[in-house]
Amino acid sequence: MPTAIPCLLMRGGTSKGPFFNAAHLPDDVATRDRVLLAALGSPDRRQIDGLGGAHPLSSKIGIVSLSTQPGVDLEFLFAQVQPDQDAVDTRPNCGNMLAAAVPFALETGMLQPRGDRATYCVLSRNTGMRTEITVPLDKGQLAELGDAHIDGVPGSAAPIEVRFLETAGSVCKRLLPTGNPRDRFNVRGAGFAPFILDATCIDNGMPLVIFEAAHVGATGYETVAELDAHMDLRRRVEALRLQAAVAMGLGDVSAKSYPKMTMIAPPRHGGALTTRSFIPHVCHESIGVLAAVTVATAITLPGTVCDGLAVRCPGPGTERLSIEHPSGALAMNLSDAAAQNPALPKVALLRTARVLMRGEVMVPSTVWKGPA
Repeated sequence: MPTAIPCLLMRGGTSKGPFFNAAHLPDDVATRDRVLLAALGSPDRRQIDGLGGAHPLSSKIGIVSLSTQPGVDLEFLFAQVQPDQDAVDTRPNCGNMLAAAVPFALETGMLQPRGDRATYCVLSRNTGMRTEITVPLDKGQLAELGDAHIDGVPGSAAPIEVRFLETAGSVCKRLLPTGNPRDRFNVRGAGFAPFILDATCIDNGMPLVIFEAAHVGATGYETVAELDAHMDLRRRVEALRLQAAVAMGLGDVSAKSYPKMTMIAPPRHGGALTTRSFIPHVCHESIGVLAAVTVATAITLPGTVCDGLAVRCPGPGTERLSIEHPSGALAMNLSDAAAQNPALPKVALLRTARVLMRGEVMVPSTVWKGPA
């Protein structure tokens, strides 16, 4: 008989995947990873034998547990699975899936409601980042209705406010892993002529390599389908990623999902900057939350590749930045402290989340027989 594991299939921001109570999964990491791969149906490009959606954005997993740390309500472990690979990556964060952690805990009774609007502190176990998540409640659960809309998701829903408290150097241990706001790379690889370009290597919640579209033979306004079909461009971007990762102290990342690659161009729709994100081998339909946070931080820092390209409207108090992406734009509030000290609390984002299905995922007993 297959092993039945309770889970909720959830959308968090512009991503989705199964959420689990950590207590329902194996303690042994290797066995846990085999269970997660079986649950999603990887490795298989279509993930036909699992819950995965045949795309990195729908091949994500949330693992939630109550915390015993003072001042922390929940601990969240994000796991990224690639459709055609047999690896589970738990090093990077995912701000979209993080937005669904508190709704999952409320739905499953792990957390107790606190009035009509409650704030919970969540620790991301991937990188040790703490986040305050505020949710509107209706009868103890996430409110079903609301007027919050995020580009890349149809309709509107109850607003979830996500405030990142500790983001600088999430994986690379420093905001600017190379020590420079801008580095020059001489990129070489099979299938294209060598080229030189400047890029910004930065990690403020997500390790990113940011570069101008014009320097890799693109406009920056291409559709996702056009970029995914542009194999020559993708080879250039991957060669840059591998070289930049070494400079960032990440070593050989050929089998890893970070750093992400963010191609930029001047804004077209009243925002601060146009982006196209590779995650890392296909183009994102929008942009990841923590990638947007990192791009916004790069905009505030002098000397990055965003300097002179981004359009800003700074003023006293909080500056509002809108990061354009293929599905629209992602808006955030950036405090004055950002330029002086990116480690200070400064970013507040609006996300939405929804429970899509509750039940049990069935994994073969040959993968795991269940708790002893």
